[in-house]
Amino acid sequence: MLPFLTKNNEAAGPITPAWHPNFRDYERLPDTKVVRTSFFINGAAVLVAVAVLLAFAFQEFKLAALRSQIADWSVQIEADKAASGQAVTKFRRFQEEEKKINEVDTFLQRQIVFSDFLLRLGQGLPKNIAITSVDHRETGVTLRAVVRGAPELASGEASAYVEQLRNDEQVGPLFENVALTNLSRDPVTGRLVIEVFLKFKPATPAAPAKK
Repeated sequence: MLPFLTKNNEAAGPITPAWHPNFRDYERLPDTKVVRTSFFINGAAVLVAVAVLLAFAFQEFKLAALRSQIADWSVQIEADKAASGQAVTKFRRFQEEEKKINEVDTFLQRQIVFSDFLLRLGQGLPKNIAITSVDHRETGVTLRAVVRGAPELASGEASAYVEQLRNDEQVGPLFENVALTNLSRDPVTGRLVIEVFLKFKPATPAAPAKK
């Protein structure tokens, strides 16, 4: 019986599965992927957020360190302010003293003896001119004087005195130029007041020391 039944079944041919309609909604079916796409999107977003947070934290750390350093500098500046002020004051005093020394050194380099210079001025002073002040500076000597006599003749006497200083054999060689820089009338006395500037010649540089 069994072989007969098997033979009939083989003669009948392959069995066709029964047809039925497919009612499955693929859009509503769950995602069966092992690793979903949303995982990568969310992971990338998290990484970007973490990177931004780390960058912000690093910047805040740098700013905090900079603020701390500025605060330390401010404390150091306040601590050194008193000493710095004293140093500046001493340096200004040093500059003033240095200026005086340089003036004296320049004066000595020009080989002028001031006492002899004043004596020479007194010896050659005209009778109608009286020197009121002698001001020695680094660049030259300023003479201020009063001219006695008639007003119409005073200006001529002042010019003659300037020319006399230029041609003086002791005074003239000491200066590069002698000029009348001011000529005015004293409102109280009515006399002529003059100012003469005697400009020094350039100082000769000191010769270097021999080795």
